[in-house]
Amino acid sequence: MTYPAIRNTTVLNNEASPWQGNEFAVPYASHFHPSSDADVLRWQDRMRRLERRSLWGFAGGPRPGNTTVRAQIIEQCGKSSSCAMFGAMSYHSSPDRIMRLLESAEFCVEPRGDSFTRKSTFDAILAGCIPVFFHPISAYTQYTWYLPRDYRRYSVFIPQGDVAKRNVSIEEVLRKIPATKVARMREEVIRLIPRVMYRDPMAKGVTFKDAFDVAVDAVIDRVAKRRHATAEGREYKGSVDGYLSWKYELLDHGQKDIGPHEFDPYM
Repeated sequence: MTYPAIRNTTVLNNEASPWQGNEFAVPYASHFHPSSDADVLRWQDRMRRLERRSLWGFAGGPRPGNTTVRAQIIEQCGKSSSCAMFGAMSYHSSPDRIMRLLESAEFCVEPRGDSFTRKSTFDAILAGCIPVFFHPISAYTQYTWYLPRDYRRYSVFIPQGDVAKRNVSIEEVLRKIPATKVARMREEVIRLIPRVMYRDPMAKGVTFKDAFDVAVDAVIDRVAKRRHATAEGREYKGSVDGYLSWKYELLDHGQKDIGPHEFDPYM
């Protein structure tokens, strides 16, 4: 991955290094693979009309230690009548039950999985559930081709240290979000559904772009810029490696200068 010739490639993975400028993350595969535009529109409409009986929900198992974010999530959720939780033993074998849980919650907490990211993030978006993250590498510095740069539009961020140290009640944070803002965030999540899932490979005549289309378009764009630069006799530097790589990926269109960032303490 660090050899000079490999720097000319674009590497796609479910989880990418924030410090390798030519490595990009693509969504985990979900359980929904639509065959038509109508399938997607029906799904989105159903997510809008669902009754969300729980304020928040968590699908996942514990990790070793009682001072982790997961330990606090499980403890807080277990004590709350407004939280739905799906345990570890049946978690990996019951995707239908997982989706029912996510579809019943307003917010879905997404702590780090076995690595920084987890498949449940995309299950939550598919379910129209607003994701709650505790570390920026879990989503914000990963899926820059897919998710809005302004994470506040579609998600909630609670610093993991505040939760692990028992200084923050997740439920209190979520209850303070006005209903009008929750509605806007959910609509943004539902709008994201087509571009973070993978359609049926046999589907024909669809007009929406799925996660595969988004990735292909981005890769072609990177190649086109490199070829254009080569034709002009100049070197094209399409990525920046090292500590600051992730900052370049979060720059807005047309922005070139980087500076202090709110995620600096985590990186």
